[in-house]
Amino acid sequence: MDTDSADTPPTGTGPRIALIDDLLARPYPAGEESEDSGVRSSGPGHHLLILRASRDFWDDRSPELVEPAEQEIEADFSVLATALSERWGEPETVELWPFLDDDPRDEDGTGTGPAPEPMGQLCNLAGSMQVWRVPGSTRWLGLAVGQADPEFPIWLLAAVGEVEALPA
Repeated sequence: MDTDSADTPPTGTGPRIALIDDLLARPYPAGEESEDSGVRSSGPGHHLLILRASRDFWDDRSPELVEPAEQEIEADFSVLATALSERWGEPETVELWPFLDDDPRDEDGTGTGPAPEPMGQLCNLAGSMQVWRVPGSTRWLGLAVGQADPEFPIWLLAAVGEVEALPA
């Protein structure tokens, strides 16, 4: 995802739930097209949205700056996860690290291929996500906290994908 956008995610649980509802209702791009606004990326069968971003840590990665930022993002994650659980029940945890192993070019030529999106992006940002299977829909909603590199902002992320993209 592009991080140079001037778009600023909203604050507060209500506006974030509204963004999630919009994301769930939003059609996926047609064909093989992809879109990236800096805050939201979309492609065939998926959307990924930054709900909140901390400051970046290019100039200073000291614990005095990083730990409070992590705590604030984790607190927002917890509040949002509680609201989503009240709506759809308890989430399941999906580990993302196995998707790092997906390689289309294994030595024997039998690779499983690239990870389905948005797992391909998420596995490079977070170790796991909380997932709700949306009742009456073929879509799921995932919530994760991630960071591309120690210098980058910490993100509260929402992901939407097709149920068949989830691991069994």
